[in-house]
Amino acid sequence: MDRTFLRIVLMTICATFASVLLSANHSWGGYHWARTSNPFTLDLGVNMPPWWHPYVGKASLDWNVSSVLDTTPVQGGTNATACNPTSGRVEVCVSFYGNTGWLGLAQVWLSGLHIVQGVVKINDTYFHQRHYNTNAWRQLVMCQEVGHTLGLDHQDENFGNANLGTCMDYTNDPDGSIGGQLSNVSPNEHDYEQLDIIYAHLDSTTTVGNLRAARELPPAMRDIDFAARGQWGRLVKRTNNGRAAIYELDFGRGFKVHTFVIFA
Repeated sequence: MDRTFLRIVLMTICATFASVLLSANHSWGGYHWARTSNPFTLDLGVNMPPWWHPYVGKASLDWNVSSVLDTTPVQGGTNATACNPTSGRVEVCVSFYGNTGWLGLAQVWLSGLHIVQGVVKINDTYFHQRHYNTNAWRQLVMCQEVGHTLGLDHQDENFGNANLGTCMDYTNDPDGSIGGQLSNVSPNEHDYEQLDIIYAHLDSTTTVGNLRAARELPPAMRDIDFAARGQWGRLVKRTNNGRAAIYELDFGRGFKVHTFVIFA
């Protein structure tokens, strides 16, 4: 093979790889679902009123553009008010949780870096108020919270910055209709690139669809009620004047529950 041609090929590969690393750098602590093959299928339990079904449906289809995973909306395994987790999958819940201060949150139960189970909670109390009562706000929050349970952090956490065209970007203008900018109601290519990086390796065991995975968690970690803010543990990160936050409850030996919150 001609050395000049080989050098051009290698330079192109390196440039492409460097571009991926620079653009896709929003993993949530390296947390991921353990699995033995790609693509894997993650169930999303649907626990919500019928008028919310299109939003979780669209979020699922949008995330399924990824080459490493598929999500499938299935019958919920809990009730929306309690929103208890189910081992091996994500329960997605929408209910009137009251004036809690938060629009939505995502929680993951961790064994080391492996996600064992997760929940998404959307507070419909705020989506019946004038400011948030739009399709765009509902879709943005749904898409973002599901994205967190896949292992993604935000691409940008400043609500006032120009939209990046991804639901993993905080914004005051979800569909871009106010400022004539990009819509933030779906993932973008950088999100898919990051998922490729997170799930590039395979594991020897799986937590996906594993109904017994949660049995290995400490009993207190399985039984505690995580609905109240006082049960979320210590605040480990706060951004945008407190409009977004991450909490951690540490049970030792790598067992943790992390809560990602977006406040109204």
